[in-house]
Amino acid sequence: MINSQFKKGIVEICILSLIKRNDLYGFEVIDKLAKIDVNENTIYPILRRLTQQGLFKTYQVENPNGPARKYYKITQMGALRLEEYENDWKKFLKNVMEILEGEQKNGI
Repeated sequence: MINSQFKKGIVEICILSLIKRNDLYGFEVIDKLAKIDVNENTIYPILRRLTQQGLFKTYQVENPNGPARKYYKITQMGALRLEEYENDWKKFLKNVMEILEGEQKNGI
C-alpha cells in the first residue's frame, strides 16, 4: 500500500498536469483521477490549497443544468511548479529503476 502523504504528492502533480492541459471543474478532476483511486475528500482540499498558493485561478461558468461551475486554470507560477515537480518525479523514477534493475542484474 502506498503511503498517504506520498500518494497526495502524486495526486497534486496529476492535478496540476490535468489542469495545465485544460481548465477543469472539480468533478472533472475527480473523474479523470478515478483510475488512481482518489475521491473528492482528497481532491477538493488540494484544489483549494493550490489555489491559495497562487498555482490556480478560478472562474465561474454558468451551467444550464444546475449551479454555476467553478473552473480551475493554471497560472504561470503553477506551470513552473509543475515543471519542477515533473523534473523531480522523472529523476526519482530513474533512480528507482536503476536500483531495481541493478538488483535484477546482480541477482539480489
